[in-house]
Amino acid sequence: MELRHLTAFIAVAEELHFGRAAKRLQMAQPPLSQQIRQLERELGVQLFERNTRSVRLTNAGESLLEPARTVLEDVDTAVRAAKAAGRGEYGRVTVGFAGASSHESLPLLTRAVRAAHPGLELVMRGQTYANVALAKVADGSLDLGFVRLPVNQPGVRTRVIEVEELICALPTDHPLARQERIRIEQLADEPFVSFPANAGSTLRDALVKACVSAGFNPRVVQEAPDSYTILALVAAGVGVTLTLTSCQHIQQTGLVYRPLAGDPIRMHAALAWRADNTSAALRTVLEIAEEALPTPTGLKNAD
Repeated sequence: MELRHLTAFIAVAEELHFGRAAKRLQMAQPPLSQQIRQLERELGVQLFERNTRSVRLTNAGESLLEPARTVLEDVDTAVRAAKAAGRGEYGRVTVGFAGASSHESLPLLTRAVRAAHPGLELVMRGQTYANVALAKVADGSLDLGFVRLPVNQPGVRTRVIEVEELICALPTDHPLARQERIRIEQLADEPFVSFPANAGSTLRDALVKACVSAGFNPRVVQEAPDSYTILALVAAGVGVTLTLTSCQHIQQTGLVYRPLAGDPIRMHAALAWRADNTSAALRTVLEIAEEALPTPTGLKNAD
């Protein structure tokens, strides 16, 4: 049984006239009659009672009509779904991100995708530090990752979505909290709270690099898996930390933020994806992201 047989059967059943059904299907009447006979032979039943003046459905034909319509409707739905998926209107995109620093950018992207294409599913992978997200994008475990530059992975493309600066977070009763700006070298003897070493956090790497450039190695006394916990520990007086301007939405009793003195230490947040990822859904998400998360004015993206 082929779809053309069901299409022919439905046309004749609705028209109850072979000539009108053939015209509707834009075919000659003899091939239409042949398709109906083929269908009857395959089913082993007579679908129509015919005479020179009329055509009417048999009981078997009546029983077949609605299921046949359902089959063709399902096929049409499947075809439209496949075409929509090919255009990127349906599908799944896995996204890796780390919580606090994606507080603003991630909701902007997810809302824009949901509004434009409700059939697109974003599968979110939280607690994915920037370096880990980059590695997972490179090996194909993620379609899209929130990362920070520089990116030196072959085959991975990036687009900058935000420029952040390092700032100092410390307890409100800390002596340095009275200063408007803090020099990093003033933190040389302070206990630090930060992300775990070798966990893939670019913020941990930036903290260590900034301290080493200021002439000392930071003494990390407590590690935590996310910025929310790190800043809660700072508020509790466990230590100080260097964090990002994008984390300043985290407000806790006993916690203050202070800018760093000297030239700003900037970090570029970016989206990363494999250049050879052929997913139409990913392509659509990237197009939406260009409007939802535009590259800051004056910045140039590099592949």
